[in-house]
Formats: sequence, C-alpha cells, structure tokens
Amino acid sequence: MLTHINPKLPMRNKTLTRGFYLNKLGFEELSDYGDYLIIRKDHIEIHFFEFKNLDPKENYGQVYIRTDNIDTLYQTFLDHQVGIHPNGHLQDKPWRQREFSVLDPDNNLLTFGQGI
Repeated sequence: MLTHINPKLPMRNKTLTRGFYLNKLGFEELSDYGDYLIIRKDHIEIHFFEFKNLDPKENYGQVYIRTDNIDTLYQTFLDHQVGIHPNGHLQDKPWRQREFSVLDPDNNLLTFGQGI
C-alpha cells in the first residue's frame, strides 16, 4: 500500500535552500508555493517549509537517502565543492552500508548510503 516517502525539512531562506540543492546537489525544482518548496532528483523528492526563526544549531532534521552508486555521487559532490560533514566522509559502516553525510544551509543532515 505505501509507495513513497517525501521528507519535510525546515528552511530559513528559500533562496539559499534552492541554490544549495539545485546548484550544489543537482536537484530540480518541482514547485514553489511561497513558503513551501518541493525539489526532486531521480526518485527522491524533498519538501521544505519556511521556518524563519529556526536556529540551525538546534535543528535535528535528518534524512537517509539510498543510492545505487555511492562512490560516483560522493565524487560528484566533491567536484561541486559540497562540504562533507566532518564526521561523515565516505566509509563502510558496521551496519553494512557505505555512506557519507552533508549538512544543508539550515543544518539538516543528509546521509547517503548504499548497501555493501
């Protein structure tokens, strides 16, 4: 019965959020509803809601995104000068995932993983 999940993350500034995801991570914009933004890359769709008073240091938004080509994705992000989380460089994890993490402008943690 369930077919998809589309996470909703907070954003303080839609221009910064849009720029990061479109220009750095390669997403495309699907919809802009004023204080609500929807983006997509391949089969992944993320929704953002405006939260102007968000303190990024207190934001614990997280999304785990599975991929089928983690090494290429990681290199693409490096080529686009996407900052990799200091504790999130590409590595094999004990839970049999090869993964890495980045933070968006609002401190939402995006972890990308592939089974090994």
